[in-house]
Amino acid sequence: MHTWTKIRHKLENEYLAESLRGHIRYFCTSYTYCPDHEGRAAILLDNKEIISGGYYNQWVKAHLLPHDETLKMRLTLDMPLMDNTAVKLGMFDQRCFYEAFNEFDNQSIEKSFASENILVRIFAVLDRRVGKRTLKKIGENIQNEPEVFQMFYNIRTNVRSANQ
Repeated sequence: MHTWTKIRHKLENEYLAESLRGHIRYFCTSYTYCPDHEGRAAILLDNKEIISGGYYNQWVKAHLLPHDETLKMRLTLDMPLMDNTAVKLGMFDQRCFYEAFNEFDNQSIEKSFASENILVRIFAVLDRRVGKRTLKKIGENIQNEPEVFQMFYNIRTNVRSANQ
């Protein structure tokens, strides 16, 4: 497992599209005085948090999610379901970021786009390896994508077109 410094460097320098460098930043922290060093994570656009989450949101906002057995089991196991709703409600923490990065870093960009983890898919759409044709192909079905993914797709395509 990489340290946060190495993960951030890879996300912001090795993977991030050239047009987004200086605009997108990733943030993760653990709080020393918190039990088990719980923390929070965020993705920022021009120093404004676009999505953010913290460990305690998982429990405070759990009642806002549909309560099926899969969800209850994942919350009990401290592995929140990383879907559109969880990201919108901020129901993720630094560990979710680390797990998403580990998945993203160890597979192809195609597998990252197919991931059930929305954070992995967000990392993928912001990736420098994704070109115009792939973005166009994604754009053809963007209305079927989760709202959070659409937002990051729009960030990627709008910054890309503004820099051309």
